Amino acid sequence: MSEAGGGLGCGSPVPQRGPWSLVAATAALCLVSATSVWTAGAAPMSREEKQKLGNQVLEMFDHAYGNYMEHAYPADELMPLTCRGRVRGQEPSRGDVDDALGKFSLTLIDSLDTLVVLNKTKEFEDAVRKVLRDVNLDNDVVVSVFETNIRVLGGLLGGHSLAIMLKEKGEYMQWYNDELLLMAKQLGYKLLPAFNTTSGLPYPRINLKFGIRKPEARTGTETDTCTACAGTLILEFAALSRFTGATIFEEYARKALDFLWEKRQRSSNLVGVTINIHTGDWVRKDSGVGAGIDSYYEYLLKAYVLLGDDSFLERFNTHYDAIMRYISQPPLLLDVHIHKPMLNARTWMDALLAFFPGLQVLKGDIRPAIETHEMLYQVIKKHNFLPEAFTTDFRVHWAQHPLRPEFAESTYFLYKATGDPYYLEVGKTLIENLNKYARVPCGFAAMKDVRTGSHEDRMDSFFLAEMFKYLYLLFADKEDIIFDIEDYIFTTEAHLLPLWLSTTNQRVSKKNTTSEYTELDDSNFDWTCPNTQILFPNDPLYAQSIREPLKNVVDKSCPRGIIRVEESFRSGAKPPLRARDFMATNPEHLEILKKMGVSLIHLKDGRVQLVQHAIQAASSIDAEDGLRFMQEMIELSSQQQKEQQLPPRAVQIVSHPFFGRVVLTAGPAQFGLDLSKHKETRGFVASSKPYNGCSELTNPEAVVGKIALIQRGQCMFAEKARNIQNAGAIGGIVIDDNEGSSSDTAPLFQMAGDGKDTDDIKIPMLFLFSKEGSIILDAIREYEEVEVLLSDKAKDRAAILKGKMIPSYIINSNPEMENEEQSSSENDSQNQSAEQIISISQAVDLVDQESPEESSLSSHADSSSADPDSAAVSPAEQTSNPSESQEPTSLDGECTDLDNQPQEQSETEEDSSPNASWGKKVQPIDSILADWNEDIEAFEMMEKDEL
Repeated sequence: MSEAGGGLGCGSPVPQRGPWSLVAATAALCLVSATSVWTAGAAPMSREEKQKLGNQVLEMFDHAYGNYMEHAYPADELMPLTCRGRVRGQEPSRGDVDDALGKFSLTLIDSLDTLVVLNKTKEFEDAVRKVLRDVNLDNDVVVSVFETNIRVLGGLLGGHSLAIMLKEKGEYMQWYNDELLLMAKQLGYKLLPAFNTTSGLPYPRINLKFGIRKPEARTGTETDTCTACAGTLILEFAALSRFTGATIFEEYARKALDFLWEKRQRSSNLVGVTINIHTGDWVRKDSGVGAGIDSYYEYLLKAYVLLGDDSFLERFNTHYDAIMRYISQPPLLLDVHIHKPMLNARTWMDALLAFFPGLQVLKGDIRPAIETHEMLYQVIKKHNFLPEAFTTDFRVHWAQHPLRPEFAESTYFLYKATGDPYYLEVGKTLIENLNKYARVPCGFAAMKDVRTGSHEDRMDSFFLAEMFKYLYLLFADKEDIIFDIEDYIFTTEAHLLPLWLSTTNQRVSKKNTTSEYTELDDSNFDWTCPNTQILFPNDPLYAQSIREPLKNVVDKSCPRGIIRVEESFRSGAKPPLRARDFMATNPEHLEILKKMGVSLIHLKDGRVQLVQHAIQAASSIDAEDGLRFMQEMIELSSQQQKEQQLPPRAVQIVSHPFFGRVVLTAGPAQFGLDLSKHKETRGFVASSKPYNGCSELTNPEAVVGKIALIQRGQCMFAEKARNIQNAGAIGGIVIDDNEGSSSDTAPLFQMAGDGKDTDDIKIPMLFLFSKEGSIILDAIREYEEVEVLLSDKAKDRAAILKGKMIPSYIINSNPEMENEEQSSSENDSQNQSAEQIISISQAVDLVDQESPEESSLSSHADSSSADPDSAAVSPAEQTSNPSESQEPTSLDGECTDLDNQPQEQSETEEDSSPNASWGKKVQPIDSILADWNEDIEAFEMMEKDEL
């Protein structure tokens, strides 16, 4: 801590214009003293155990970073299942996810300051030399301005910050002469053309070589950007200005923030998710603290901490007051509409909001931080990881988990604030789950589906930039870190910027523009650092008392849609009518509908149509209840068709050298043995001849008692199943003949029958795309006998590996992933207009039409059912747009547990290429085996040293 801030005790007044006016900067000023006064209900963790866990984090980082450097560098990211680098353009496109990749060795740059935090100074020096020697920032590639800023520019600035710190200490980096800063400045100038808009909001993408608005640039035509994308620039851009003296970067970032503030919804003080960069109109008018907005709020508060400009604090406090008034529904954080903030916009939450408890700690608002964090932890204990999205009754909504670090971040800050050893145990759980479920021979693989335990060939750079940094700091004592972490602030990518920048090169005007837009209530703003006696009352069980009511919130509460109950429904008033309880023959229900402005019409085909006219409702509250009722009815109607879908299955490689640590996502079949109802099938694999399986097998001796591999094409799936079953196979895996196909980029589909009775098929059948199938095929080529497990979800490795000589960390007993299947998808209606219509039928297609004065939510009978013998039933396109998904609700009102699956294709086989065509084999299995043996030896050494 610098002299400017070192003398400020908690509770002391802070100069409003001084560089350390850290009103809510609990992390920077107050956390040390807070820790010293706090003890909680959890048993203290010994210094030895903390060191052991810290050393385990170091080993895990070495495993991830070492495999990236060996198998992927200089590519941007490591593909841990195939042990090779992910190069933009050489792999199937993943859409917006690939916008982070710029052929600039992303993972290396993102990991620079992590190396120093983990006390790997020699490796840091080597990494800096590699960046200076190998990285090219002038590639002809279109990248995300947001991702490039937080990962690359932030990584270079974080590396520079710690390089000059090490140089000052006198042992390392004595040769360093601001080379990383020069690269950062070069990159900053490459990003500046994105701000060439009338609003000052940047274009979302830019070409590193050609900029924007040129034929070669292939960008400059976008109209929309997310709020976080435009509002998460100030820390890196201001730091670049303060380091170099070039004020233009800070000026552009401030202008973007000023515009977003001006365009906030004035009555609610909320911002939407997506904004038009030219007009400033809100494109998506839902508001929350998760994806699309998250780091905008974070950077307002941290910009105040770093730059000492109280206009940022005033804006943050104004937004925070609105968040706690409308979005916070403890322990939940639910999106609302910015113009009608009492109306929830959806009934699910995304994983990115897990950062918010950490931000609340920085704000000094501990109680809601504890509540939300505990709710998230209960979800993690249920599913092993935090799903990308989960519903208000804690079902899986989007099943992926790309190893996001936000929950670890909040855990670290809560421990810093409270000193409660409970959060050390939380961190220990995160470490165990990463090693048990995500660790593979070549790194750590993202979870494709937290329910099945299947993997995705993906290890994002943020995993190394953030996860290991926060986990190590959680268990480290002050003497374990070679510099004072309190002298730095974390960016959203956990890069470290020195707090002394607040007094350096202050050439940008800090005019308080906030008051030009609104009259601020001074009572919203605390101008002192929070007093620990207020944050932590004189009750040693304070944090535990907050967590206790939430212990069973996930497992033992009856699933229910959590909606905002208006104040008008206070004591004695009846709760609003729920769609699941509605009966068209109940006169009382019809009267309630009338009060809500909902009319009931009986159609000739037997269906019942509901029409809502908001202006006919008895009150605005009744109109909002009617809107909720209509949304629930849509969810109920859509549930029936969702129930017909089958969940994804898992193919787990259990033989040496994988030992069950690689799990592949497989599509199910509508025939054969149902793996969700019967014991899993385990066996060695063998290729059938003919490989397409469309005639009697000529090698029955090779497949008898084994799981047959069959190529897709030339006949029906059911015909293939019968042929391998007749040859004595105990199961079948159909591998796609479409080269390069992958579950990473294509929706799963379920294999349909042939239109005839398929009860004669008794063996399980699963489908793998080409990329996943090639992993098994390459294993057979290099290692003749490959054993797999076909199941509904990945099985506990303790059972799989029983009796094998392997390290205890692999087979460390842990309960299997809970056998509870999740199901949900949601229709996230953005509709706020006056009229809605819904027809209740057995299966529905939703049509959303909106006009300035009225809109309808119409449901029609689904006539798209395909003939079983047709070529294919095309699925709806998978989408990341929350407004296009649907959320089912329990039909009978009881506690139910349905499955949420990725959208699936239901296909039958006709003509396809007869020749198998597999991806190029890049990493041989013997090399993977060598890596795995080294991994085993490392853990044996750790156990020997009693780490």
